[in-house]
Amino acid sequence: MAHPRASTDAAVKEPHSVSLKVLRLSRPSLTPQHPLPSQPASLAYPTSSDLPFILSPLLTLPPAFGSAYVGETFSCTLCANNEQLPGSSAPRAISNVRIDAEMKIPSSAAPTALALTPASSEDEKEGVDLEPGKSLQRIVNFDLKEEGSHVLAVTVTYTETTATSGRVRTFRKLYQFVCKGCMVVRTKSTALGEGGGKWALEAQLENCGEETIVLDSVMLDATEGWRAQGMNGEERQVLMPGDVQQVGFLVDGEGEVADGRVTFGVLGIGWRGTMGNRGFLSTGALGAKVK
Repeated sequence: MAHPRASTDAAVKEPHSVSLKVLRLSRPSLTPQHPLPSQPASLAYPTSSDLPFILSPLLTLPPAFGSAYVGETFSCTLCANNEQLPGSSAPRAISNVRIDAEMKIPSSAAPTALALTPASSEDEKEGVDLEPGKSLQRIVNFDLKEEGSHVLAVTVTYTETTATSGRVRTFRKLYQFVCKGCMVVRTKSTALGEGGGKWALEAQLENCGEETIVLDSVMLDATEGWRAQGMNGEERQVLMPGDVQQVGFLVDGEGEVADGRVTFGVLGIGWRGTMGNRGFLSTGALGAKVK
C-alpha cells in the first residue's frame, strides 16, 4: 500500500532574527529563614539579635508565574531582542520593530487592544531600529475584572534587511492564564422600624485566595436619596486564606422605589497583599425588596 510522502520542495521555515520574552511583573517577598537555637550560621542574613526573626531582610523574586486574582492589576514586560551577536558575519539589519498586545477575556469574543508604556514617540511610530544584541522593552497593565481564562496575545513586527534584499516579518505568541476570585461577598439587608426609611446592611467578606490580605477600605457608595454610615471602626483587618470579616452599614433616607425594590448603592472593597500590592473590587447594586 502506498503512503503519501512529504514534498521535498516545501520551504524550510527560517528562524526569526528577533525573539520575544514575556515576564510577569510581581513584587518580591521577604526570604523566610528557619534559625536553629544558638546557631548563627543557620541564619539567611547575619544579625546581632539573640532572637532572630522568621523573616530575613533579603528579598526573593517570585519563582513562578503565581496566581492572578480579580481586582488586581496584571502587569508584565514585553521584550523584543535582536538575537544576532555583535560582530557576526553577514549581519542582517533589523529596523521598524513594533510590539502590539491584546487581551482576550471570557466575556467578550473580540480581544481588547492594550496600551503599552512607555508610549512610542513620534519618531518611533513606524518602529525602532535594533542593533545586534539590543532589545526593545514595553510594559503592559490590565485590570482583572472577571474570573476565567485570559489570553495575552503579543505580536512582533520588524523589517529584516540583507545586502541584497529586504522583507517585513511578523510573529505572534499567545500566553494563557486563569484569573481566580480573591474575595467572596455575601450581603443581607434588614429594615429597622416602620416606613422603610432606615435599614441595616450587613456584608460578609471571605478571603478565598491563597495569600494573606489586609483590608484597606470598605465603603458603601450610596445612591441618590440615601445616606450610609459605616460601623466598622478604623482598624485594618488582616484576613488569612479562608478568614471571614463581618462589616455593617446603617442606611437611611428616602430613595426611589423601582419595581418594588430600593437600591442603596455599591460596595467598594480595597485591600493590600503581603508586599503592598493593591486590589479593589466593586459589587453590583445592593438593595432590598419593599412591601
